[in-house]
Amino acid sequence: MRFGIFFEMSTPRPFTSETDLLVYHNSLEQARLADELGFDWVWCVEHHFLEEYSHSSAPEVVLAAVAAQTSRIRVGHGAVVCVPEMNHPVRVAERAAVLDIISGGRLELGTARSSTWTELGGFNVDPDRTKKTWDEFVRVLPRMWADEPFAYEGLCFSMPERNVLPKPVQKPHPPMWVTVTSPGTELDAAERGLGCLGVASTTYAEQERRTREYHRRILSCDAVGGVINDQVTTLNFLYCHEDPDVAARTGMGMVGLFGLNNAHLLWTREAYPTRAYQSLGNLAPGGGADRSSPGDPRGVPEGIAVGDPERVIEVIRRWEDIGVTGINFLVNASETIPQEQVLDSLRLFAAEVMPAFGGDRLAAAEAGRC
Repeated sequence: MRFGIFFEMSTPRPFTSETDLLVYHNSLEQARLADELGFDWVWCVEHHFLEEYSHSSAPEVVLAAVAAQTSRIRVGHGAVVCVPEMNHPVRVAERAAVLDIISGGRLELGTARSSTWTELGGFNVDPDRTKKTWDEFVRVLPRMWADEPFAYEGLCFSMPERNVLPKPVQKPHPPMWVTVTSPGTELDAAERGLGCLGVASTTYAEQERRTREYHRRILSCDAVGGVINDQVTTLNFLYCHEDPDVAARTGMGMVGLFGLNNAHLLWTREAYPTRAYQSLGNLAPGGGADRSSPGDPRGVPEGIAVGDPERVIEVIRRWEDIGVTGINFLVNASETIPQEQVLDSLRLFAAEVMPAFGGDRLAAAEAGRC
């Protein structure tokens, strides 16, 4: 089991330069600590126009800062929106290669097609084309990183022979992922040999069904790149505290506010009737149900990593049992939790939870710096 932190850059009102400064610099401090503690990844999402929910419109800039301020943690571009109106494929290839160079070969490249009408409509994107353009992106990016020169005639872009420079450090190229929001995307990932970067809440049972089918299909995939990435991650929330009541009260405040901001988004399927976007409101089957455990007096929903170390270990063990290979954690939402408490939660998680999943990572991280 591998662990990461995931930045949405959710920002409370009023929107001021001081507020954005606080959110971004707190995130960088969290990334530096995660690197020291032995976390595996730090991911930064790409979103546009999403007030409060996410002010992360230039993740490549954030990740360059993370790469410069850390030494071992993997740098996750999670994920690049593969829509030509937002990102030209050549620019995606170039920026990714530079991030890989700056980080010393630590880049993980996530891909996505966006799921809100707020974003797609803002760029005048036709939602019926996004799955086709995403497919085109993931097939041409590995070629741009390898071919000298590269030329292409396709649906969303064409170009004459040019050498796309620079080339990534990692060979044959950085690991590639696709964000999984709606059911069925995990199958798209498996068929192309891409990792599943889970970004939508779901139940244990639903995740187990998806994960089992993903692992079955990827065995016979037609990989789009030079390497198959067969990892399955899920997105979660993290607040770890010795007192389970304090953990529940603080952590569920964060979870609740994030859910409220999420519910206010204008999802594509709600505004633009199209078969290309099946699910409403970013909810997987059963995802909107009350999943609190009847035996848990604190009302923490099933599968959420909020609690004392013992409960968090139990939650992660269950995810591990169903085949998930990594968990990326949201550790704050709109600065609901004071920064020092966020950092204390990360420290406690590293000291008491991580050793249950592969040894003392803090000691390993220290050894790696010696």
